[in-house]
Amino acid sequence: MSDQPNENVDAVRREAPLDAAMHGAVIVGIIPEQTPRVLQEAAHYAQLLGAPLVVVHVDVTRFVTYEDPDGYVHSAPVDISVQAGEGELEAVKAAAQQHLVNFGGTWEVRQLVGDPALAIKHFADKIDARLIVVGTRKRGFGESIRQFFTGSVAARLAHRQHRPVLVVPQGELLKDDEGFPEVDV
Repeated sequence: MSDQPNENVDAVRREAPLDAAMHGAVIVGIIPEQTPRVLQEAAHYAQLLGAPLVVVHVDVTRFVTYEDPDGYVHSAPVDISVQAGEGELEAVKAAAQQHLVNFGGTWEVRQLVGDPALAIKHFADKIDARLIVVGTRKRGFGESIRQFFTGSVAARLAHRQHRPVLVVPQGELLKDDEGFPEVDV
């Protein structure tokens, strides 16, 4: 174990007081290389509601070990050798900066850790979010496997908290005669 401070943990500690400034925000869950439509729709609704916008990325390679009463979040990697979350956060920040250039309101980017639906739900409760915006899943074998094991983030959010969830279609849409993938939520 090193005496070097953990930059991710220090960032979480520095951001905790900002939660009050984001009270009543619109939360948008973003992943790298996602269509900008999800972020643009979230920004549109934040402007309509006169609310700040919080762009969140959930690092699924880490999990919360515990949270101090002052909001300091302790996390640990699922696999010590995995550094994917840091690169993904930078990609999400770059996309937000690119696509929110003309957004007239307050916005910030946050990284959460753990299960995406539970992390977003917990954060939404913490800041009393007005709306949660997520995109549909991409089509493909890898995404089908992930959804089989974890279920739809949108469906899991809709069943686990009281605020509205806006689901923005992205990627290739299902045809009218295609069956909807079976998901146990």
